[in-house]
Formats: sequence, structure tokens, C-alpha cells
Amino acid sequence: MNTEKLKGLQISPAEKSRPQRAFWSIVIVVAAVLLGTIIFIKPWAKDKRELAGSGAEATSNSISTGTEVAKTTTGSPAQKNSTAAASNDSVLTVNGYIINRERIEISPRFLGMVKWIGVKKGDAVTNGQVVVQLDDTEYRAQLHQTEGQLNIARAAVERDELNYQRITNLISNAVESKQAEDNARLALAADRASLQAAQGACDLANTYVGWCVIRSPINGVVLEKLVNPGELVMPQSFGGARGPSTALMAVADLKDLQVEIDVNEADLSKISLNQKCRVSPEAYSEKTYAGTVAEIAPEADRAKGTLQIKVQIVNPDKYLTPQLSAKVDFLKE
Repeated sequence: MNTEKLKGLQISPAEKSRPQRAFWSIVIVVAAVLLGTIIFIKPWAKDKRELAGSGAEATSNSISTGTEVAKTTTGSPAQKNSTAAASNDSVLTVNGYIINRERIEISPRFLGMVKWIGVKKGDAVTNGQVVVQLDDTEYRAQLHQTEGQLNIARAAVERDELNYQRITNLISNAVESKQAEDNARLALAADRASLQAAQGACDLANTYVGWCVIRSPINGVVLEKLVNPGELVMPQSFGGARGPSTALMAVADLKDLQVEIDVNEADLSKISLNQKCRVSPEAYSEKTYAGTVAEIAPEADRAKGTLQIKVQIVNPDKYLTPQLSAKVDFLKE
């Protein structure tokens, strides 16, 4: 009985061989998969090597290009020496802005209306040239009125002079009294005072008429035109954004230019009054102009730690424009 059970549990040789065949089948499949993977990965490795090679070539090209640029920028030894010589003669280099030494805003002397403007922005003007005319109708009427009062005062003085002479003659003949002479003399003095007052009123009215014709105070260029014909202008502002203008135009002499710069307080010891400078406008770096330190501010800016310096430009030309930036080299003494 036990022997039969053992025979039933025994595995035959045929059944043992089947798992071995399955095992080798699995091995073959795995080998095939690995081989396919290797074949698939090999072209990618080649592409990576090609990409790496092209990157190295680009890097070498960029290095060589950078070398060429460095050579071009550096220039010849002569250029190096000239640059060094240009920098060795200065003790400090600071950037600033070109400004007009004097900017004049022409304003009226009284409230009036603009009647005519004879210039526009950028026009050249000369000293004494008529640039604006204000409406003078009211002031001319006042002038005519005072001229009439002046003529009346003159007539009164002439009448009193004749009267005084007549009374003086009568007194010599003992016809008139001394009191009549005194009255005539005082009346003549009063009329002469009235004549003087009328003359002053006439001169004042004539002055106002003259002030209606506004002239340029300098030879220069119109920087801004601030009003147009028909607008009201006044000598000062009383606040408010829509009040009358307080200036007619701004003029300046473009042959009188300076460079305004802020110098760090640590560099003030390198600057002195009347020190020679070299000015180079940023817009025309190849041009240079002689200059001198014309003004050193008496007070520093505590917030910025700087002091304002103004350098007068000698013989400026058309290339120098106000409000453009410029470089200033302070030369050695």
C-alpha cells in the first residue's frame, strides 16, 4: 500500500525535461532582448559623440573669436601708449552735464496780454531786439490823458506867470498891494508844482507803453517759448495751476557754457579754483575742449556726500548742446 503511494508521488523523466526546455527558452528570449537593446543604443551613442564633438568645435571657435576680438580691442602698442599718456596727465575724471552759465527767463513787468511774438524756439536773438509786444491800448489811453493834463498845467503856469508880472508892475506904481503880489506868487508856485506832477504822470504812462515792447537783454538763442499771442502774462505767480504765465520765453548765450558736476567729497583735495580741465562731450567723444574750474559751491550736499563744481568751457562750438552729458578730466597742476 505504501509502495503504491510512493510510486504515485514519483515524477517521471519526461516531466522533468519539460521545465528545462522552458528554462532555455526564457534564456534565449532574454538574450534576444539584450541584443536588440544593444543594437538600438549604439546609434544613440554615436549621435552623442557627434554632438559632443560639435560642441567642442563651437567652444574652440568661440575661444578663437574671443581672442580675435581681444586683439582688435587691445590695438597696437602705440595705441596703448597714447591712451596711457592721455590718462596720466589728469588727477580725476568725472561725468557731468553741459549747462548755460546764465539762463534768462524774460517776464513782463505787469499783468498784460500778449499781442505779438516775433521769435520761436531755436531762433538767434541780439541784445535789444524786439521779441514780444504786449497789448498797450489801455496804457496809450492813459498816456493821452496825462498829456492833456500836462498841457493844462503848462497853460496854468503860463497864465500865472503873466498875472504875477502884471501885479509886480502895478505894485511898483503903487496901484496894487503887497498881498496881491504874494497871492500871485503863491498861485504861480502851485501851478508849477501841478505841472511837475502832470509831467511825472505823463512819464509814468509813457514808461508803461514802453514796457509793452519787450526786448532781448542778451545776444543768444531762444531756448523756450512759453506763451502764445492772446495769452495773459504776469510778473509773478500767486499759486494755482491755471494762472497766467509768469514768463514769456527763456534765452541763453550758447557761447557761454559750463559743465556742472557733483564731485565726491573724497576727491575734493584734487580740485582747485582756476584748475585747467579737458572736456569731452559723450555725443562726440573724439572732440575735446579746454576748460577751467570756474565755481566751487560753498556748501556740500550732505545726503549725497558731494560738492557741486562748475567748469567753464573755453571756446565752445555748435557741437556742445546744453543738458547733454560730458566727461571732465581735471589736469595736473
